[in-house]
Amino acid sequence: MKTLLSGNEAVARGAWEAGCQVATAYPGTPSTEIIENILKYPEIYTEWSVNEKVALEVAAGACFSGARALVAMKHVGLNVAADPLFTMGYSGVTGGFVVVSADDPGLWSSQNEQDNRHYARHAKIPILEPSDSNEAKLFTKLGFEISEKFDTPV
Repeated sequence: MKTLLSGNEAVARGAWEAGCQVATAYPGTPSTEIIENILKYPEIYTEWSVNEKVALEVAAGACFSGARALVAMKHVGLNVAADPLFTMGYSGVTGGFVVVSADDPGLWSSQNEQDNRHYARHAKIPILEPSDSNEAKLFTKLGFEISEKFDTPV
């Protein structure tokens, strides 16, 4: 049976299918719906954090203890979380760690337009860029696999 999912719903479903144990975020369109949908899976500890840096650090703490963790934020939130993201790119991770940056090309719901793919290049971490909902689900699962195989955030 096929199910029609938005990209955010697909990321949440992919996290659940991948065995994600901790998911954190700071609310902000267009990424809010990721955590709202992860809340449907009671097996995943889910937390709204006070800002994006704290969200990344909470998920990182879970990851360093061996759990699979996901953090979600809008594109400008990655500016706030850049310090620990760059550190994790160099220190490595223990459990799978997926960082979801919901960019907003064309300024549909945000105050500016920026290309967060540059963060991945400068932090020396891999990036996956889905083109549809199916890829969003598959790439979330793949992100955990790559993260664990190469000890890096994705």
